[in-house]
Amino acid sequence: MSPRLFPRNCLSSHPILRPLRVQRRTLIAAPSPNDGPLLTRRSDRALPEIPSSRKLWLRTLPIFLSIITLSTLAIFNYQKASSSIVNATLYALRTSETGKRELGEQVYFRDKFPWIWGEMNQLHGRIDISFGVKGTKGRGVMRFKSIRKTRMGFFETQEWSLEMEDGRKLQLLDETRDDPFKHTALQAQS
Repeated sequence: MSPRLFPRNCLSSHPILRPLRVQRRTLIAAPSPNDGPLLTRRSDRALPEIPSSRKLWLRTLPIFLSIITLSTLAIFNYQKASSSIVNATLYALRTSETGKRELGEQVYFRDKFPWIWGEMNQLHGRIDISFGVKGTKGRGVMRFKSIRKTRMGFFETQEWSLEMEDGRKLQLLDETRDDPFKHTALQAQS
C-alpha cells in the first residue's frame, strides 16, 4: 500500500486500522530542584535517575552487623545478670563474713551495666561465672564455679572466691561450713 493511494488521514480514520495508529507525545524532563513548586505532573514524564544503592549497602552493612552483634551480646548478658544464680551468689556474698569484712555494706555490682563473664549452662550442669562487685569498703571480682555431675544430681560448688583490687584472692567457700548454696535456686532445678 502506497501512501499515495491512501492519504494519511484516511488510514487513521478507518475503524479497523485505528488501533495501529501510534501516538507520539514528547517526554517532559523531571523538574530540577530550582524550578519552584510543581502544581501539575504529566504521567508520561521522564523519570529521575535512581542512584546506585550498592555503595550505600557496602557502607552501612558493617554498621548494621556491629549493631546486631552488640545488641545480641547485651541481651544475653542481661539474661545472665538477672538470673537466679547471680542473685543467689550476690546474696551469699552480702551475708558472708569475709565479704562483709573486705567489701563492707551495700555489696552490689561494681559497674552500672555489669558484665557477667563465663558460662552459665544449667542444662548441662556447668556454671563458671565471674563479675565485678563493690561495697562501701572495697571492690573486687567474684568468681563462682559449680558443676552437676549427674543428670538428676545436685550442683556442687567447686570455687567461690573474691579477688580484691590489690590482688589478694580470698576463698569464700569455707570447708568447715556447709555449702551456702544448698537449698537455693541452684538446687531447685532438680
